[in-house]
Amino acid sequence: MNCKEVINLMDGYLDSELDPVTSQTVEHHLRECPNCDQAYNAHGSLMRAIASSSPYHRAPAGLRERIQSSLREEIGERTTRSVVPDAQPLFPRRLAEARIIRWDTSWNWLALAAAIIFAAIITFNLVPRLRPGSDQLLATQLIAGHVRSLMANHLTDVASSDQHTVKPWLDTKLDFAPAVPDLSSKGFPLIGGRLDYLDNRPVAALIYQRRKHFVNLFVWPVESNAAKATKTISRQGYHLLHWADTDFSYWAVSDVSADDLQTLKQGFEEQTQPHPH
Repeated sequence: MNCKEVINLMDGYLDSELDPVTSQTVEHHLRECPNCDQAYNAHGSLMRAIASSSPYHRAPAGLRERIQSSLREEIGERTTRSVVPDAQPLFPRRLAEARIIRWDTSWNWLALAAAIIFAAIITFNLVPRLRPGSDQLLATQLIAGHVRSLMANHLTDVASSDQHTVKPWLDTKLDFAPAVPDLSSKGFPLIGGRLDYLDNRPVAALIYQRRKHFVNLFVWPVESNAAKATKTISRQGYHLLHWADTDFSYWAVSDVSADDLQTLKQGFEEQTQPHPH
């Protein structure tokens, strides 16, 4: 089994959906192939990050009782309407078959009614509470974008440590012009840049390296009503750091420490913010 086949089977392997022989073959390949094993770990981290961001809420205590009550009432009404008069039928067998068909039809209708009732109660009682905040949804997208870039070997569209190469390339691809500072003096050499899509719009992704780790710094124009306070989030082994200036919103994502991301932010601001004379 080659690497391409293993990557195509990765979802099924992680979800334990493969047959034992195929699963064992994939497992053997992962032990022998560092690249695929890295992709497996990254994919698993992404799945756990998405799962952890999906809130779980127990249904209200009265939900089951209300559904059962509605079903009992409906079954009672349908059973009453299905009762055949006591008069002797002319064709007993056909009438009996008609009763069975009508009873099956009633149960099909009841299943549909139960589904509708259940959906309506869930929607009324739970949907407003299950709606996660915008920061939570965005954090999930950011982690997914970071992990996806590592899994697909697509860290950069333009690979260069020269900010004067990366910035012009991004400027021609986007409707905004982000700063691309050289942070090597802070221990974050520039690797390159790429285009990404987050928060319903194209964004710039600046790639910096910290020892053997990579940092995705996502940049897009700040909205007038957006919060500009610095914010940190930790989830599934990844750290996210958000800040904003008058023009742009920044999100740094990596598995380096939160202190390292603060160092990156400090160096970024030192080179991009105007200094008083």
